[in-house]
Amino acid sequence: MFKELMDSFLIHYLSHFDKYPFNIELHGDTYRIGDGEPQFTIVVNKDIPKRDLMASTSLALAEAYMRGDIAVKDGDLFTVIACLLKQADRITLDRHALKDLFSFSEKKRDQAKQVSSHYDLGNDFYKLWLDPTLSYSCAYFKSEDDSLETAQRNKVDYILKKLYLKPGMTLLDIGCGWGYLLLEAAKKYGVKGYGCTLSKEQWKMGQLRIHEAGLDDQVTIDLIDYRDLPEKGLTFDRIVSVGMMEHVGRDNYQTYYECANALLRDGGLFLLHSITGNDEKMSDSFMRKYIFPGGMLPSLRELVSIAYDHAFRVQDVESLRRHYYKTLLCWYKNFQAVHEQVRDWKGEEFIRMWDIYLVGCAAAFYTGYIDIHQVLMTKETNNELPMTRWY
Repeated sequence: MFKELMDSFLIHYLSHFDKYPFNIELHGDTYRIGDGEPQFTIVVNKDIPKRDLMASTSLALAEAYMRGDIAVKDGDLFTVIACLLKQADRITLDRHALKDLFSFSEKKRDQAKQVSSHYDLGNDFYKLWLDPTLSYSCAYFKSEDDSLETAQRNKVDYILKKLYLKPGMTLLDIGCGWGYLLLEAAKKYGVKGYGCTLSKEQWKMGQLRIHEAGLDDQVTIDLIDYRDLPEKGLTFDRIVSVGMMEHVGRDNYQTYYECANALLRDGGLFLLHSITGNDEKMSDSFMRKYIFPGGMLPSLRELVSIAYDHAFRVQDVESLRRHYYKTLLCWYKNFQAVHEQVRDWKGEEFIRMWDIYLVGCAAAFYTGYIDIHQVLMTKETNNELPMTRWY
């Protein structure tokens, strides 16, 4: 071990992740970590400084992979990340050293910029690897053989059924993306839909889709912060929010529920669909630096607890963790197929960054490092709903 430490602190550090055997290649030498047949090999082209590893293991390794300082062979990136996440208690994170990553502003103007940095990469970019519905959230696989598009349509149908929609109702979609859910609700259930987004690109596409569907009088999407909606004097029979709570910020959770409470009529239904953390810690420095600046995962206990600080009553909670694992692998496969197109536009480092993001999230859901839940609530008591979940 002394020789390994002299050769590289990285080898010494990674030797603690020995639950699953793997090899490290450095300067022509091969080092075995753990016992048994190695599941993959990490090739070190340029060593990683000790200070980076001690500040954040995940960020240091991700940035090294993005630069090409390390590579993976005799295995795949998913297996590497999954093996590390299964030993998450051995991962180092110095929050003080990375304090700037864990202190993003949660003011309206700053959050709008944070959202724009990800979702305004361009509609043409997302069209390359999302399915035709442009659904950028967890799909719902009724069958192992479902295509990504089929599973995304399943997801929206499933949500709309949970909302128990009736013709003439009004539906608010907080963080509506490109508007597919609202369009389906209007076409299939005859509701009047209203969506809000902070992404200019999504808003532009939403306007086009509404017009093409001939639903200009039935669906509206505004470029507006959800916190400004109560001032418009709007109220709704139903509220849905899919994949938006992750951008709210912990200091704004109470405000978010207050707004939903003010916007939803008594007896109305609110379906909140959010990725959830297993605790209330901010721990993913890579995601906050490169993918979702300011992003933060609520825990399930926060979602439920804060609901009861207001007028909401939880009716149903469902985990879709394995569905998101499968969704992300589909996205990753699609993204790999367009590497060359994206590389010509954004470069190799961007490609590697998004590979880590997509396959890393797939591994995180697969290992249970993170989860995703749909929480169905009513405002006050509602005795008019069917008595079984499968209505």
